[in-house]
Amino acid sequence: MAELSNEYLAENIERYIPNPDIYKWNQSFYFNFYDRHKKTGGFFRIGILENVGEVNCFAIFFRDGKPLFTRVNMNLPYTDQRLDPGITVAGMTMKSTKSQQTAIVKIETDDFNAELEWDLIHPMGDSIALSKNEGEDAIAKELTYVHPEGFCNVVGDIHLRTGETISINDKGFRDLSVGPRNWTGLIHYRLAWPIFDNGVGCVAVHGITTQGDSYQKILHDGERWLTLEKVEETITYEDDDIGFKHVHWKVWDENGKLWEFTGTPLFRWQFPYDSFMFVEQMMEYTLADGTKGYGMGEGGFSFPWQGNGN
Repeated sequence: MAELSNEYLAENIERYIPNPDIYKWNQSFYFNFYDRHKKTGGFFRIGILENVGEVNCFAIFFRDGKPLFTRVNMNLPYTDQRLDPGITVAGMTMKSTKSQQTAIVKIETDDFNAELEWDLIHPMGDSIALSKNEGEDAIAKELTYVHPEGFCNVVGDIHLRTGETISINDKGFRDLSVGPRNWTGLIHYRLAWPIFDNGVGCVAVHGITTQGDSYQKILHDGERWLTLEKVEETITYEDDDIGFKHVHWKVWDENGKLWEFTGTPLFRWQFPYDSFMFVEQMMEYTLADGTKGYGMGEGGFSFPWQGNGN
């Protein structure tokens, strides 16, 4: 077996990487998109726990704040397929067509079909390495060793059972992950992944763990990825204490510049995962100067309930 250095993991992250020494060794592939003109978006993920012998996946499409297609399978049999050269699970195919640059997601069922392509606008940034998370940082130690992320142009078509075709041409996010995936030490997390119309994209993740606070924090200013030196957020929840009603983030980059933005949800979906739950929301974000953006706002919650971070 190859030596699993971070350099090796980063280079081969779309391919099969075994590690029998870590029981909950994870490889996962995630994509989302939102087309503001069609008011249509989606969330897609395949996660592979080889040593557990399980795969989890979901594909969610929505339009005008209502679901179009929902498929969630959080405990499927293991597959040895990966993004490169391609993986198909429960009617969903993900395939890298240009390594760490371009990939497709395809859904094929009796009454719903879609094929979309994500093409990176800039090279992905590793939110673990760039966040300078080292040593005992909980996210870097327990959830992922390498986590490249980036924002993309997304194009393709969605075919409904009514015969309608929705053509997509806007933006979306994708990430790759390899390393352990131990949710038990995570009490709660909240994140913002906005893609703004001025070319700025942000990855702001605040994890509240049994070991303290932990962050993934990088920002692309339209020219390059920057480390965020400081992150502050205020999350206002719906009455259920789970869904985001309004968010307000302040992040300071490595040059000392403040980027401040707010967000409100356009669509929400919940994903059960045994003693943990994910809530994904497509958000409309607004920078302090009025620039609009779209992207995910996500929360994770541990059971038994230990709070939502407020």
